[in-house]
Amino acid sequence: MNWQSFGEFLHMGGYALYVWGACAMVAAALASEVMLVRRRLRLARRGAAR
Repeated sequence: MNWQSFGEFLHMGGYALYVWGACAMVAAALASEVMLVRRRLRLARRGAAR
């Protein structure tokens, strides 16, 4: 697609809520996965130290 302005890009041809909502959900899922992996790594290191 070719947008004439940044506002048109943000509007996404009328699908902004779906597009940006999907991006937000993916970002939240990736962030939670990183936090969970760090937590599991920390717990595994504590277990290995004992």
